[in-house]
Amino acid sequence: MSDRDLIGYGASPPQILWPNGARVAVSVAVNFEEGAELQVGDGDPVSERVGEIVSVVKDGNRDQGQEQLFAYGTRVGLWRFLDALRRTETPATFLMCGRAVERSPELARAVADAGHETACHGWVWRPHSDYADAVAERRDLLRATEAIEKATGQRPRGFFCRGSESAWTRSLLAEAGYLYTSNAFDDDLPYSDPTGLTVVPYNLDTNDMKFFHPNGFVRAIEMVNYVRDAVEQLLIEADRGRSSTLSIGFHLRISGRPARFRAVTEILEYLASLEDQIWRAQRIDIARHFAATSPAANTSRTRQGEMT
Repeated sequence: MSDRDLIGYGASPPQILWPNGARVAVSVAVNFEEGAELQVGDGDPVSERVGEIVSVVKDGNRDQGQEQLFAYGTRVGLWRFLDALRRTETPATFLMCGRAVERSPELARAVADAGHETACHGWVWRPHSDYADAVAERRDLLRATEAIEKATGQRPRGFFCRGSESAWTRSLLAEAGYLYTSNAFDDDLPYSDPTGLTVVPYNLDTNDMKFFHPNGFVRAIEMVNYVRDAVEQLLIEADRGRSSTLSIGFHLRISGRPARFRAVTEILEYLASLEDQIWRAQRIDIARHFAATSPAANTSRTRQGEMT
């Protein structure tokens, strides 16, 4: 059987106070993937099929329609996001694929110039579990890291890939100087990995990919209400002394569309209205605060080291 920690903090999660005194930290994550999705026109063997519609283009043929659906995210959606983030004074983490940054460095620079964190989302939009060996994964990780740093002036310290990491991803991240990974869907609080990385969990339920999933969100208000329910539940628990984090995931090509963008603006305005009840933070700041102040950082690392 594989090594899996099904217990975590158990009945005694750490009581963390975030920098403003709140017990709930909320992270807005914006995925910057456009131009890094698999496309035959870019030399990939197949084109990405997850999109606004189910692609009917045969495998091996260029899918210009899918290319254009992705391009909407950077041509239009990005500017809506940057404006809304600025107006609500929301600090965000942009999860950037290296190939997308290399193709549109001026867009990546605009994100950094607006004060947002630029984290690594892999070289292309693919699961890192697909890599057959560490050599190939290391090459693409460093390639993405360097592309982001060159375009933005920020060396990425955080990582999140599509789907799943490989068995050696975290070791490669630690080797490359990363501070945290977000490929974790198993907790409401950060924890430490034996590699020395801080693990900052990511939420897939409060994520606009559900607009593309059956039985997911259809109208913007459905995502707004879902996020509001999540925050309100965590605030109720905070009143009882429980600390937590919550990430809200957006994609430029998905929520950048006018009808869905209502979800973005209403969620950002709602979060801004909560003042000291929550801490709106970039993921790098959550990782740093946890590592610097929580006794659970060292306790978790020791415990997981004993298990391996």
